[in-house]
Amino acid sequence: MEMHQLRYFLAVARTGNFSRAAEECHVSQPSLSQQIIKLEEELGERLFERLPRGVALTPAAHVLQPAAVRILHEAEDVRRLILQARGDVRGRVYIGVLPTIAPYFLPPVITEFARRFPRSEVIVQEDTTVRLLAQIDNAEIDMALLSFPVEAPFLAGQPLFDDELLLAMPDGHHLARAAEIPLTDLAGEDFILLREGHCLSDQTEDFCRESAAFCPRVACRSAQMETVLAMIRSGLGISLVPALARNAPSVGGLILRSLTPAIHRSIGLVWRKNRNLCLVARAFRECIEAIRPAGSADVRKPKASRIRQPVPV
Repeated sequence: MEMHQLRYFLAVARTGNFSRAAEECHVSQPSLSQQIIKLEEELGERLFERLPRGVALTPAAHVLQPAAVRILHEAEDVRRLILQARGDVRGRVYIGVLPTIAPYFLPPVITEFARRFPRSEVIVQEDTTVRLLAQIDNAEIDMALLSFPVEAPFLAGQPLFDDELLLAMPDGHHLARAAEIPLTDLAGEDFILLREGHCLSDQTEDFCRESAAFCPRVACRSAQMETVLAMIRSGLGISLVPALARNAPSVGGLILRSLTPAIHRSIGLVWRKNRNLCLVARAFRECIEAIRPAGSADVRKPKASRIRQPVPV
């Protein structure tokens, strides 16, 4: 029984799909499937019932799942102890991040980290909040950059900065001529949003419903932020985009305007509260905490967190 087989097993159990699990684990689907088969052969039990649109866990899989999580946690604890005893900042750090944060905030962080610790490696996992929380819980990543508040009983965290959400519209859009743009003026507009499950799309819909009393009319959804921006540029609709993206090449040709009053999301870092981060992970966290994007509002407070009281996810 190999550690990577257990990681693959947990990924399939969590996603319910071999293709999505392979994508998360950065391996080909045939390779992941072969390792699952080997694990099943070693255990002498089938772990998944292959269905037309995914998989279902067998009774053996339900027994293995908590054991696999425990084994991976213990193995990771041993690795961390060895690194800490060595006192050498080297090795890998696994960082989870929302796709609406990663391309706009992480590059300068990783550049600084690589300059200071050249013998270290950063593995970036972009995904939705729910999946990143599961990966933290399963010790697949060390920490994650998320939009607060986050609800999970196993988390510790630190708020970092507030990121304004800007109205993005194509050049020549009629709202671009307005001196002020209240959120209520967006009622009746076509919205281009990320797919359901991405927190930015959820936040956009929540802001519209709760602050402006309308349900946004969604013309199209995409899994990629770059595709959303391209559709806006083509005149298919409008959207709310993070101010973090203000200087990104992909927003070229778009009109970005603040709403009245301005709306913000809070960005923070989370990790598992009952596990000590190893030296390389702590060093990377320090690099994250030291960098604040231009124009953002600093919300960091020592020993403080904006994570809500623990509730099940």
